[in-house]
Amino acid sequence: MKLYEFGPTRSIRARWALQELNIPFEAVTVNMMKGEHKQPAFLAINPAGKLPALVDGDLVLTESMAIIIYLAEKYPEKGFIPADLRERAEFYKWIMFTATELEQPLWRIARNTNLYPEEKRQPTDVEMAAEDFAPMATVLDGHLHGREYVVGDHATVADFALAYTLDWANEATLLGDFPRLQTYMMRMYARPAAPMRIATAFARAMR
Repeated sequence: MKLYEFGPTRSIRARWALQELNIPFEAVTVNMMKGEHKQPAFLAINPAGKLPALVDGDLVLTESMAIIIYLAEKYPEKGFIPADLRERAEFYKWIMFTATELEQPLWRIARNTNLYPEEKRQPTDVEMAAEDFAPMATVLDGHLHGREYVVGDHATVADFALAYTLDWANEATLLGDFPRLQTYMMRMYARPAAPMRIATAFARAMR
């Protein structure tokens, strides 16, 4: 199994799942700073030119959420995806909530502060994205009241995906009003198999 990854990107989610599962994999760094994700060698793996990508035999899988769900389903005995149908439905709900309601405002902020050429950035959308993030974070904050994990009584890959996204929000200084979310995020990253956090991964990538 090979994981094509780059430091602070959503590769962290896939690496986290692999490390928690404690299964062997080969890590292949694709240096986005050097444009390696746009080179033919990598585009043959993921024509979208995005990371992460997982190669498992003849299966090539992209999209971080798809990767972590696949891994959890491939190794159900590890318990990182609920066996109960109703609980699994909640699991899918919070995975999708993370990807749509929480992550999308963060992407808008990232694009308009760092990724787009300066002349194409829209500062007003940064403010609007932060405003869009807050009520969705409030929904999550309410859900986590009295809970240690987002679904059930033990960690699933939904927790790893969510903790990464909250770390991203923390980097964007959006968690100041949500101490419960900060505590949850820190608890997840304190797990022995957790990967490095975004800031550390970014600092290493810049060396």
